Amino acid sequence: MTAKDTTNKQKGFIKLLFIAFLISISLLIIGGITVFALIKDAPRLDKDKLENAQSSIIYDMNGEKIATISGKEYRLPVAIEDVPLNVQQAFIAIEDGRFREHGGIDIKRVGGAILANIKEGWGAEGGSTITQQVVKNTYLSSEKTLERKVQEAYLALKLEDKYSKDEILEIYLNKIYFGHGAYGIGAAAEVYFHKNVKELTVAEAALLAGLPQRPSGYDPFKHPEIAKERRDTVLSFMEKNNFISSDKMKEAQEIKINNSLYTEKKKQSFQYFIDYVIEELIANDISENEIFTGGLKIHTTLDPNAQTYTEKVMTGTDAIPFPDDNFKAGVVLLDTKSGAIRAIGGNRDPKNQNVKRGFNFATDIKRQPGSTIKPILDYGPAIEYKQQSTYHQIKDEEIEINDKTFKNYDDQFHGMVSMREALVKSYNIPAIKTFLEIENDKNLEFASNLGIELEHAYPSYAIGGFGDKDGVSPLDMAGAYAAFGNQGTYHEPYSVTKIEYPSGDIVEYQSKPSQAMKEYTAYMITDMLVDVVQEGTGTLANIEGLPLAGKTGTTNPPEGIKNGSRDSWFVGYTTDYTAAVWTGYQSTTTEQYVTKEDARLSKLLFKEIMAEVSKNIASTPFTKPDSVIEVEIDKRNGKLASVYTPANSITTELFVEGTELPTKYIPIKPKIENDNEEKDLQESQPTEERNKDKKENKEKQKEAKKEEKEKKNQENKENTENVNVNKKQEKKEDTSVNDADDPNQTNNNDDTQKDQKDDKEKTSQDKEDNQSENQESQIEQETEQNQENQENKETSNNSNNEKTEMSKEAEKQNNDKEKNTSEDNTGTDSGDTEKEENSL
Repeated sequence: MTAKDTTNKQKGFIKLLFIAFLISISLLIIGGITVFALIKDAPRLDKDKLENAQSSIIYDMNGEKIATISGKEYRLPVAIEDVPLNVQQAFIAIEDGRFREHGGIDIKRVGGAILANIKEGWGAEGGSTITQQVVKNTYLSSEKTLERKVQEAYLALKLEDKYSKDEILEIYLNKIYFGHGAYGIGAAAEVYFHKNVKELTVAEAALLAGLPQRPSGYDPFKHPEIAKERRDTVLSFMEKNNFISSDKMKEAQEIKINNSLYTEKKKQSFQYFIDYVIEELIANDISENEIFTGGLKIHTTLDPNAQTYTEKVMTGTDAIPFPDDNFKAGVVLLDTKSGAIRAIGGNRDPKNQNVKRGFNFATDIKRQPGSTIKPILDYGPAIEYKQQSTYHQIKDEEIEINDKTFKNYDDQFHGMVSMREALVKSYNIPAIKTFLEIENDKNLEFASNLGIELEHAYPSYAIGGFGDKDGVSPLDMAGAYAAFGNQGTYHEPYSVTKIEYPSGDIVEYQSKPSQAMKEYTAYMITDMLVDVVQEGTGTLANIEGLPLAGKTGTTNPPEGIKNGSRDSWFVGYTTDYTAAVWTGYQSTTTEQYVTKEDARLSKLLFKEIMAEVSKNIASTPFTKPDSVIEVEIDKRNGKLASVYTPANSITTELFVEGTELPTKYIPIKPKIENDNEEKDLQESQPTEERNKDKKENKEKQKEAKKEEKEKKNQENKENTENVNVNKKQEKKEDTSVNDADDPNQTNNNDDTQKDQKDDKEKTSQDKEDNQSENQESQIEQETEQNQENQENKETSNNSNNEKTEMSKEAEKQNNDKEKNTSEDNTGTDSGDTEKEENSL
């Protein structure tokens, strides 16, 4: 290599270094400018804000303030010197193991978080220290953005400059939210253990340290098993950081959660609605710390009047006599058109009763739905995917699937029944058969479109006998049924409409509509459910003058209980409101179950609440879409009704436009060969139709005989005239010359004589015919008069018989109606609750 080449190579290397230097400087400048742009809007550190949390406020649908987020904030500030070391170490171990070493930002932890974010996407893992959490919870939102993270790091460094580690830890421990209205470690020790912070054990400290990340998710009252797992994780981190020994960790992990928890009375207006608001906010990625200490203004869908009345009737009234204080109920009231939650009855909470805090029977339960599931898993899919009519015929008969025999609640089989009758009377066998006709994934798809997610669906699911892993809440059922009342459009139920942040930012929420089914499906199901409350199993829930549809549901009791059930449901709707009501016991036993009398309470609760919220509005009737046609069916033969069909044999059913209709029925009038056939034909027809046909036939016969008689009289007249003409001709021929030699003369005379004889005979015969005809006419008239008298007598008898039969039928229907007042009068309407091992 020459000297010139070496020189050129050195120059090239220097040039590259210079370019790299320029790029680095440019990146630093760009980075600096970017960082500056991101932090220039960062808020100032405010001492008051650091030490005092800002309460969030909840507003109702009218914009009126109803409460702070927890109703009452419970705070017991504690100085850091009064917090035992093992309590401090529990929080440091799980939240920020190197808290005492870093200057506000843990570089190692940030690096791990960056790797996780690269692998799993931005926001997958945070690297926040305790210092950063204090900054975020005090000044910033919980958004996972680059701007917020840069500002958080910047403010954390500034905070470490102004405050000591103990001061920062004290602010953190007094500021964070632990659930159940408890802010800070002092209040948390009192709420969960009824202790002073100084008295907390290592196991108790570990449980509290695990709560701030997800207070509701790790709530030991609601989720003791999950809370124990979280507590044990904190204990293992304490052992890893050498805060406790391995033996101490194992000893603490052996302690049961419920052994030290303190249960208190909980009573607050609108609390169950507020609890659900919090759950919804968390589901929208807003941290509980921010919810309870971020100074948010939370606008909700709450109707205060509806909520107040719901809470009132939930405690029991003269019209709703609850059997005892352990009997539970859960209620959700929605706006049918939007899915907005107007009221939640989460628990009955009778006075002076200690309840397991926070459990909401309107939103938290997962129970078997009984027959309320039939429109969702059976008849809805049958109409949606197979365009079956409400008159679709199903044979109600004994059925066995996988060695399991299913039955109806009345222990009877009813032969061929229509879809409408099967749903109105809540028969189980037709529902199962309909379910089996649909491809299984279509049943699940239809339910999913209505917000009910099921992993699988066995035949028992068709009648609400869900397995242990599946179940529904009143919130689920209200959301699903509202779609039937909203022309097939589903809205996921929601409670939050808008959040205003202290910074002035506003985030609005609403439920996005989705077309869960065709309009014809929604209307045809609704039309049948209208009959359920008017004449079927839901008559106790009917409200006079209100266009209302709904369905009852009960479930089988555990072994050892014959005349009772686990759950009693009623779900119903108008075009304005939808309500779902569940009643039962939290734990069903042979001493504690829903009796036949108690099963009425779900319907009565629904009726009371729906009547109250609907009293000042004019609810519009359900509107039939153009895709649905009404068809009159002759119930006797299943064909289209005709002019011959008696009114009491006509039923009006719904068909999807364009689908095949039954053949029109026109009765054929066969030729009557004898009296027996005529009698058989007459007896085969309804009395009213038979009498009408007889009258028409008699009049036609009279008219025909009259025409025939006039024709014969005319013929007789003509014959008589011919006879007279022949006589005159005969006389004329007698006066002429008789030529003996004419060979034709004799023949002519013979013919003439013969003609004369024939004419005489014909005239005589005509006279006899006339006489005979007159006699027949007279006899006929007498016969007709006798028949008419007999028919009048039969009509009178038949009328009386019909009246008697109608009276008996009315009495029978009355008895059936009384019998069907509750589908549980003779049993339950769901199948065996045991899980089916295989779907068909």
